[in-house]
Order: sequence, then C-alpha cells, then structure tokens
Amino acid sequence: MMVYLLVFAGLGLLVAGAELLVRGASALARAVGMPSLIIGLTVVAFGTSAPEFAVSLEAGLGGQADIALGNVVGSNTFNVLLILGVSALVAPLAVSAQLVRLDVPVMIAASLLTWVAAADGVVARWEGLALFAGIIAYTALLIRLGKKGQPAPVPLEPRQEPGRGPAGLVKPTLLVLAGLVLLVVGARWLVQGAVDLARLLGVSELLISLTIVAAGTSLPELATSVVASIRGERDIAVGNIVGSNIFNILAVLGASAAASPAGVAVSPTALHFHVPVMVGAAVACLPIFFTGARISRWEGALFVGYYAAYVAYLVLIASRGASLPAFNAAMIFFALPATMLGIATSVVWAMRDRNARDRHPPRPSGS
Repeated sequence: MMVYLLVFAGLGLLVAGAELLVRGASALARAVGMPSLIIGLTVVAFGTSAPEFAVSLEAGLGGQADIALGNVVGSNTFNVLLILGVSALVAPLAVSAQLVRLDVPVMIAASLLTWVAAADGVVARWEGLALFAGIIAYTALLIRLGKKGQPAPVPLEPRQEPGRGPAGLVKPTLLVLAGLVLLVVGARWLVQGAVDLARLLGVSELLISLTIVAAGTSLPELATSVVASIRGERDIAVGNIVGSNIFNILAVLGASAAASPAGVAVSPTALHFHVPVMVGAAVACLPIFFTGARISRWEGALFVGYYAAYVAYLVLIASRGASLPAFNAAMIFFALPATMLGIATSVVWAMRDRNARDRHPPRPSGS
C-alpha cells in the first residue's frame, strides 16, 4: 500500500508543480515583454514536459537508466498516439504550415538521433551534451522566427501594464520556485515508488517507466491539449505535443545523459522495439499532417488504436501470453499494411486537391 501511495503522491506533486511552473513562467514571460507566440511555443510546451525532465534527471543521477530512458520514450509515444489521438477525437485539429515544414521534421530528426545514439547500447555523456545543444539551437530559432513575424509593439502607458516592472516579477518568480520544489520532491517519490512497484510486481523497471511513469508525467500535456481542443485552440493542442516531444528528447534525455558520468544505458528491448516505436509514431505525423489543414477524427482514432495495441503488446510480453504470436501476425500482416495504404491514399488525394486549387484558384467575392 505504501508503494502505491508513494507513486500517486509523486504523480500529484508532479502535476501540481508543473501547473505552478507553467503559470509562473508564462506570467514571467509576459512581465518582461516576451511575445505571446514565443510563450506558446516554448513556455507551454517545455513547461508541460517539466515532470519528464525531473523524473529522468533524478533517475539518471540515481543509476536507474531504464526509468530515465523509458520515461522519455514512453512519454513521446503516449503524447503522439494517445494524447494527439484523443484531442483529434474531441475535435479535428488544425495544423499550421510551420509544423509541417519545421517542427515535425525536427521531432523526427531528434527521434532518429536518439536511435543512432542508442545503437551501441548507451547514450554517452558527449551525446547527451550534443542533444542538449540541440534544444538551445531550436529554441533560439523559434525566438528568431517569432520576432520576425511579430508586429511592432504599440507603446502603452505604464498604468496599462500592471504586470511590468520589478513588482510584477515577484509573484511569477515565487510560482516558478514553488513549482520547481514540487517537481523535485514529486520526481524523487515517483522514481522510488516505481522502482519498488517493479520489484513488487516482478516486472522490469523499463515496463513500469514505459507505462505508469510515462503516462503520469504526461498528464500536463494531456490536460493542456484536450482542454485546448475543447476550447477551439487546436493549434495549441498540436504544437504542445510536438514541442513537448522535441524537449523530451533534446533536453530531458540530453540532460540525463550529460549529468551521468556513464551516460544512460539502453537495454536491447528498448533499442530493438520501444525506440523504433517512438520513431515510427513521430514519422507517422508527417504524412498525416501533410494530408490537409487538420487531423481528422478517423486519424485520431487510428492513433488511439495503435496506442491500445502497443499497451496490449507490453501486457502480453510481461505475462508471456500464449496469444502473442497471433497478435504479432495480425499487426504485421494486416494492421500496418492497411494503415500505410490508408495514409498513402490520403496523401495522394491531398496532393490532387492542392493541384486542383492551384490550377483553379477561388474567385474573389463580388466578381
């Protein structure tokens, strides 16, 4: 009972800490005059990944490599397949041109780099530093693009900006500090609880981190994207997921590997199955996002279905289920080919529609 209490208490502190951190960081950014676009692309997406950062860093420093890696890989898979899928089921999601041209390719490249770095069985310290340098470069690029597209600010009277100035920085700074404290304590409790739970259930720490820990640390992304979808802020729902996945790989895994003298060890199971699943989920976003200006409900259902299949596979592996060979055959010979055919058909129809619009552009109203 104490193990379960430790896990749930750790999750609760992580969610509360992330909420305080996001609120404080957003208010702090506004207080210093940061554009709202930059807040959405960096503070919201990166802030909701704060639990992953805290848990993986704590696990990496404590020698629990399976938890450090499994949390990142499991969270990214959870983000794309389940959170993005559920958000699209709530309402079709808008996809901006920048996501297709920049952010999704960056997410795919980061996922592939993780696979390459893990190929020798360890993400070394220098590879972690290289990944972390990537998040710095990506953030700098976002800020540059945001400023380029930001209209010139209109001067306002001091009384119209009550949040500006030194006085306006006190409350946001306190929120950020409180959030960080809760994240550190919550991460420590969750990692310890996850290790004890794995031992109690007789399963690997990797399996616990891929399911319970990954789902728990992704709760801020889930809440943010679903609520944004319900409120009609569908570009935020998609951008939050893509930005969080980029942050998870470059910053979370990068910092965890850089902070550990031996790097982050990668088990054969993670290398040959779970990391490829994460890469496949990232790659699947590009053709689906390309098929139009939105992610449809059927595509959301497809993502959710694949996450259910992924979890079912993990359960069958853990329980050594007799139906595992039949499950593998169904996925390889039916589900995957049918999905590829459906996506390819959608891409072809999308390209035909765009070519038709280019040849016959809509006439201006009143003509």
